[in-house]
Amino acid sequence: MTVLLAEEVKKLVLEGLPDWIAEQPDLRRRLREMIGEIPSRRPEKMTYEEFLAWADEDTLAEWVDGEVVMYTPASKRHQDIGGFLYEVLRAYARPRRLGEVVQAPFQMKLEHGREPDLLFVAQEHLERLKETYLDGPADLVVEIISPQSLERDRGAKFAEYEAGGVAEYWLLDPLRRWAEFYQLGEEGRYEIAFIGREGVYHSETLPGFWLRVEWLWQEPLPAIEDVLLEVGGEAYALRLIERLQRGGFLPPAETRSLEQPA
Repeated sequence: MTVLLAEEVKKLVLEGLPDWIAEQPDLRRRLREMIGEIPSRRPEKMTYEEFLAWADEDTLAEWVDGEVVMYTPASKRHQDIGGFLYEVLRAYARPRRLGEVVQAPFQMKLEHGREPDLLFVAQEHLERLKETYLDGPADLVVEIISPQSLERDRGAKFAEYEAGGVAEYWLLDPLRRWAEFYQLGEEGRYEIAFIGREGVYHSETLPGFWLRVEWLWQEPLPAIEDVLLEVGGEAYALRLIERLQRGGFLPPAETRSLEQPA
């Protein structure tokens, strides 16, 4: 996501006024005056509590050193991969009561107020999960890299997540089709668990969960049910059959066995 300060946003709007407005100088002048008169919606510095009160659920921003850093919306590919992982991880974690998966925009408060693309909070740490933010480290964080966020995701955020105790950090780069998976070692430092553009990664934080990395680069992305069947195996298939039976889409097992020819 590209970082834009409030003044830069205002400048972009002013410079981007449509050409047809140029033919109506009075209207253009009035629009420029109105934009210039818009009061600042936030002070230059604020506490994290003030930041949470100021930001609504659609605000794309982080709180860094007492200042608000705004971001532009992510690309469609970025959102597709984030949505895919959210659905897969959530469908895997919830039935097993492993914890909760949350996607952006949602704050995680460490040294700064960060907004990862995706985070997982284990069942034993759910007390950290507040209504509008996570008070402390997630057990797993996913950041999907864009050209503008590359330095931040690999630099400031990497160091902050490591120091803050995020046990597992996934860095995914759709442009380069490259993935890096880090796990917190015994000395509190990230260690590379997997790196590459294809292969299978096994999560430490989500017991039994694994991910085929090349799924992330497929266009279109794989069907969620296909992925869950492959990852969850027979256990997931049995749960799916039970759901279909409860919904009336399949007859009960006893009925089907009676109908089968000898």
